[in-house]
Amino acid sequence: MRKLSSINVSFMHMLRFVRQDMMLLAAGLSPFLIGVAMHFGIPAIEKELIRITGLSCVMTPYYSLFDIFYAAITPVMFCFVAAMVMLEEHDEHIDRYLFVTGLGKSGYFASRLVIPGIAAFIVTVALLPFFRLSEIEAIMMIFLSVAGTLQGIIITLLVVALSSNKLEGMALTKMSSLIMLGAIAPYFIPVPYRYCLAFLPSFWTGMAVVEESPAFMLMNIIVSGIWIYVLWRRFEKKIR
Repeated sequence: MRKLSSINVSFMHMLRFVRQDMMLLAAGLSPFLIGVAMHFGIPAIEKELIRITGLSCVMTPYYSLFDIFYAAITPVMFCFVAAMVMLEEHDEHIDRYLFVTGLGKSGYFASRLVIPGIAAFIVTVALLPFFRLSEIEAIMMIFLSVAGTLQGIIITLLVVALSSNKLEGMALTKMSSLIMLGAIAPYFIPVPYRYCLAFLPSFWTGMAVVEESPAFMLMNIIVSGIWIYVLWRRFEKKIR
């Protein structure tokens, strides 16, 4: 119970830090705004494109791709906030102090990675049914939320493992977000060339949606697990 209490206090401390930083606060609120813009903006653009081109549809076949990106953006934003807080604490050596308290390393990472990841999953599950563009089933929405959360954790570990300060972290976050583009391959790249991007977890997310196959969902989890393991080992070396 004492450990759980320490984790809760540590997480609340992170939230107080976020409230004092307008950029991080905006990042935490952005999933809702992005969802509104996507849900209403993209269909409006589609209608205009149909009017201009005279085609029966232009973007509609790719609505599920927009849903994939939205399910990934929400966790990425949440985990970006956690990554920036972790980098700030590392710069000021606060993390090393917390490691030797009752919180410990495991409690620290639970409050900075696990809880934000769970929160990102819950928010994604809650928002995706309202803002989705395609008629995807409930089980697929849950899978997209899981895949997006895993991707958010990967980006967090990538940022904190390879960045030495917040400025580098922000730049690396933008670059690492490119790993979401693997989802495009099943929509636009023919077999077998699309499998060149099979090392990206998002590729298997796209395959799962396009092919509607549970096997690809499992592949996403396996590939994500490999990424998380490798990055975690790299991060462990950094904080020794």
